[in-house]
Amino acid sequence: MSRAQSVADQLVNQLVAAGVRHVYGIVGDSLNPVVDAVRRTEGIEWVQVRHEEAGAFAAAAEAELTGRLAVCAGSCGPGNLHLINGLYDANRSRVPVLAIASHIPSTQIGTQYFQETHPDRLFTECSVYSEMISNGEQAPRVIRSAIHHAYGAPGVAVLTLPGDVADLETTAPAPDILTRPNAPRVVPAAEDVQALADAINAAGKVTIFAGAGTRGAHDDVIALADKLAAPIGHSLRGKEHIQYDNPFDVGMSGLLGYGACQAAMEGADLLLMLGTDFPYDQFLPEGVRTAQVDIEPTRLGRRTRMDLAVLGDVGETVRALLPLVRKASSRTFLEAMVSKHAKAMGTVVGAYTKDVEHHLPIHPEFAAVVLDEVAADDAVFTVDTGMCNVWAARYVTPNGRRRVIGSFLHGSMANAVPHAIGAAKAFPGRQVIAMAGDGGLSMLLGELVTLQHYDLPVKIILFDNATLGMVRLEMMVEGLQSFATDSPAIDYAAVARAVGIHAVRVEQPTDIRGAIQEALAHRGPALVDLVTDPRALSLPPKITRKQVAGFTAAMSKEILGGGMGEVMAMARSNLRNVPRL
Repeated sequence: MSRAQSVADQLVNQLVAAGVRHVYGIVGDSLNPVVDAVRRTEGIEWVQVRHEEAGAFAAAAEAELTGRLAVCAGSCGPGNLHLINGLYDANRSRVPVLAIASHIPSTQIGTQYFQETHPDRLFTECSVYSEMISNGEQAPRVIRSAIHHAYGAPGVAVLTLPGDVADLETTAPAPDILTRPNAPRVVPAAEDVQALADAINAAGKVTIFAGAGTRGAHDDVIALADKLAAPIGHSLRGKEHIQYDNPFDVGMSGLLGYGACQAAMEGADLLLMLGTDFPYDQFLPEGVRTAQVDIEPTRLGRRTRMDLAVLGDVGETVRALLPLVRKASSRTFLEAMVSKHAKAMGTVVGAYTKDVEHHLPIHPEFAAVVLDEVAADDAVFTVDTGMCNVWAARYVTPNGRRRVIGSFLHGSMANAVPHAIGAAKAFPGRQVIAMAGDGGLSMLLGELVTLQHYDLPVKIILFDNATLGMVRLEMMVEGLQSFATDSPAIDYAAVARAVGIHAVRVEQPTDIRGAIQEALAHRGPALVDLVTDPRALSLPPKITRKQVAGFTAAMSKEILGGGMGEVMAMARSNLRNVPRL
């Protein structure tokens, strides 16, 4: 007969067996049995964050970088409700996270008890599995099922656990934990590959658009592009997997895009989309024949026209395709797009990265280039949503060893520092850099205390422009004056020093390199507060006349409102980046 143990003990033991190393959360009365079980169990650590949302983001980052199950937890009611934003992010990123949502006493459920919510209902939309444990006999099988769902989907599994049930003793045997079987080979149907080969052979000009699904297939995709003389564009999530060692790179499309990717897609006879669920259909060409390869059937054709669909792993598909396609007889289209990309990188994207050592305020583009140059070859960059996404997308150079993660699908603010906490816990000896905006940092400012508490060597490079730059741009292209986007100027370096973190505030461009190098060399956490130009805008590669008209209207309203100085300052900051229609 099995020895009696509490449900909380059995839960924690099963998590350890499944590979869990950390539980991120805040303690609370209904969660206490689980927290105490973690305290008494070797091989697993409780990480005390200052907001449960940060705990969910930290778990998501650890899971994404390691592929290993990570756990976050919240006490009943308000505690576990705070998890929900980070769990949405994790689930949309398809990473294995298990959330423990503790609950009010089981006998009080349904009575409008103090702090009562219904976590088993609340988390269904942001999870692949959400169940409540009601008794000790049920617990081990439900725990195992949650683990298998998190690993198998992959995605978020939520266990709702009343505090009194967590304390119950159970003799139900804990089942064996089958954590992660080897991934299957998802090989496309031969007739689909042949149909794709026929379409490619019939097309004069082919462009490849690569997403995160090209992970592990870099060399195969490069070989296909070489044979087809096809330029390769990429999505934001595809950048780190396909851009490096890629002579056919033409940049990125979308709101954060740059280079010749848009032109290459619109100028092709056939657009070949590989492993991407790119959401912005306004940047996908309507008049170009399109083929899509994806491992997930629900993604096929849901964003754009789909003339041809292939269900399968990108690497398997491309390897099967290579012998069936003819070598391109002309490389004119490829050479033209690569040349156009090089020009765009030099005259638009690179406009504010050269000869700006004395320009004030600091150009954020220049700061991003300096960071890219001094960061380690295997650094992990965590990136805040908004303008930091732009600077990372355009100026952080992938090399096959660096990682760049962010809230790229959910688009949440304030993710960079919490993500960095999870990254630093997952890889104690690796350089972790949070590219944060002041809007994001201030939202979860308490996580500076977490960094100091655990002496995590996270380096926060703060792009401090005292405004919500991306929102400001969105307003302007809609013809609206910017409103409620600006923040007071705060010395975040002083705030960080008050917490006990090494920090410096930088206002001169000539001081950027030394400040970042000093921060990277510092043993513990560090923050570099870069006071950057709030008027620096990111213009996407495809600008409609309607958007230009909206921007013009917004500027006119600004002038009529007495803001002529602001308009001129913005013009000086961005004149070289305004597209010619």
